[in-house]
Amino acid sequence: MHIVAYNASSTLASVLDRIPKDLRSRLSEICVFDDASSDATYLVGKGYQHVRDMPQLKIFRNAENRGYGGNQKLGYRHAIDNGFDIVVLLHGDGQYAPEAMSNLIQPIIDGEADAVFGSRMMEKGAARRGGMPLYKFVGNKILTRVENAFLGMDLSEFHSGYRVYSVRALEQIPFESNSDDFHFDTQIIIQLGAAGFRIKEVPIPTYYGDEISRVNGMKYAWDVTRSVLEFRLHQGGVMERPEYRHVTPTSYAEKHSPFSSHQLIIDAVPSNSMVLDVGCASGYLAERMAAKGCTVVGVDRQSNESAKAACSRSYEADLENPAWSPEERNFDRILFADVLEHLRDVSILGRSKAWLAPKGQIIASTGNIALWFMRLALLSGRFQYGPRGILDRTHVKLYTRATFRELITEAGFRITKEDFTVIPIEKLAAALPSLTRPAVFADSLQYALARSRPELFAYQFVIQAEPNV
Repeated sequence: MHIVAYNASSTLASVLDRIPKDLRSRLSEICVFDDASSDATYLVGKGYQHVRDMPQLKIFRNAENRGYGGNQKLGYRHAIDNGFDIVVLLHGDGQYAPEAMSNLIQPIIDGEADAVFGSRMMEKGAARRGGMPLYKFVGNKILTRVENAFLGMDLSEFHSGYRVYSVRALEQIPFESNSDDFHFDTQIIIQLGAAGFRIKEVPIPTYYGDEISRVNGMKYAWDVTRSVLEFRLHQGGVMERPEYRHVTPTSYAEKHSPFSSHQLIIDAVPSNSMVLDVGCASGYLAERMAAKGCTVVGVDRQSNESAKAACSRSYEADLENPAWSPEERNFDRILFADVLEHLRDVSILGRSKAWLAPKGQIIASTGNIALWFMRLALLSGRFQYGPRGILDRTHVKLYTRATFRELITEAGFRITKEDFTVIPIEKLAAALPSLTRPAVFADSLQYALARSRPELFAYQFVIQAEPNV
């Protein structure tokens, strides 16, 4: 059990007294982490050890204030390092009822959840009856609604600090990369949800203690909102956030926006074409093109069952091997969809001329390293690779519009058409239907800017080209 305490000298003993006696014997440790309090919190805890029969009680004092989130990190790391199964987060100011602890622990013991949150909002009217001020109640509701919408979750409350975690789940998320501030609680929910862990809520009584007054409400609201937006931008490959690096999928998925490279490529392939999909991944493009009556041959470094199902034939080959070529010929279209940036040896581009049918074309796409967002990041000293997007850490080459066009022409092609994609707002709006129309408008505005100044506003370039005669 992990009790976070800061200037809790007047309440700590009462909180410890209220831990149900039948539960105490089941708790391996009751750890109080005093976060460098300016009052006698630590001394109260040490004194409690001497006068109460609670041998599993341990009192720790941080040499310096680590912040609300930082103090939690210490407790969770302690639980992991000592091989515990479950860790309970309780506040030392009496804000949350220790009497309800058994109800929160049981779903994890029963294997029904990986994390359990005490919710003050599950029972209608309970929060207000317990003394939650109206403006905080409304703020809690609004923030929770925003978080649920953007994260695709359905929690009654994101902002309770009464929580129980499976230590197995904590071991698998990068909670130590989270903020040391109060929005640590939101970030850990995002991590748990993104990693697929089960979260259950249990109703708890509401009591408002002194600790709440230490939270700057406006700053907290902004930090929470920013955390959610950063997660969505991280998912979309627009920015890299270390706290979400290991809890979000790294494989490529189909992009559904009408302004995405995938949709532009699909639209550019005539029905009933013979297509070679270079770097076919899981076959998401091949499946869409097969629906248009196309015959699709796929090739990638690793065999993939879903790609095999989507393609009429699937090759496993090193795309940088100059000796490789498909047995088939006379392709109407050869696709290099977001693949050339992964290759040091791009000679496959030039060799593909021999695989095309008369009047056949290649279609190639890549990210724009000169995008305005990247320029601002460089100005602020940031150039951080991530799991996807323009700075995908598996990219070995980065292109501007000029260098990508040069790559195509030097391989012996003449560019016949060029199009552009935009920052994937669809990733931000995916979980919130009410944002669909604003997202479409935002995409349309971005697209207009990209067509006027592609070097600055295009997220990706999509080029169609045919061999020089």
